[in-house]
Amino acid sequence: MWGFSVWRRCIHCSLSVMKKLKGKTAAEQRWVLRQLKDPYVKASHAQNFRCRSAFKLLEIDDKFRLLQPGYSVVDCGAAPGAWSQVAVERVNSAGTSRHGLPRGTVIGIDLLNIPPLDGAHFLSSHDVTHTATHAKLLELLPQDLAEMILLPRGSLLCKYWDGVLSHQLQEKLSSVFHSVRSIKPDASRKDSAERYFLARMYKKPVK
Repeated sequence: MWGFSVWRRCIHCSLSVMKKLKGKTAAEQRWVLRQLKDPYVKASHAQNFRCRSAFKLLEIDDKFRLLQPGYSVVDCGAAPGAWSQVAVERVNSAGTSRHGLPRGTVIGIDLLNIPPLDGAHFLSSHDVTHTATHAKLLELLPQDLAEMILLPRGSLLCKYWDGVLSHQLQEKLSSVFHSVRSIKPDASRKDSAERYFLARMYKKPVK
């Protein structure tokens, strides 16, 4: 009976995979197969994260402790919202902590639609480079942050693609942050040029 159950499950899985691959191009089929084999994709489904990228932020934050209860987070390019999910929990922006911890703020911005998330303010269909978006962002930030997005000693975590121009970005960040390091979390695929700059201790520009 056990053997029959496993055999039946294997057939079901094979049919499910064939259905997912039907009508797709060769490149799309490779992507689907990679997703099906990816342990972080499976874990994101099990833990109700919107996508596997949540584990990149979890890994980075576990190591560097960027997100603390009461902090304010602006998630640029937030769709579909997995990093915001992590941020909401760690800065306590939904106010769900039972230990009297301070409540933070999470704001997500993207050109795409971002499904609602308790504890986060999303600016969907907004361009982060537009002044109108800046004005809306300042309205949503706590009052003590209304005149400046990033406070002195604040941190920035940004994704970049490793290449000939990446050093220019690092030099730019180094001019306004005391510490800049390059990170490639384990959750980032090995064959990807994706990396992250972690910039800490923001220097307030002298006016």
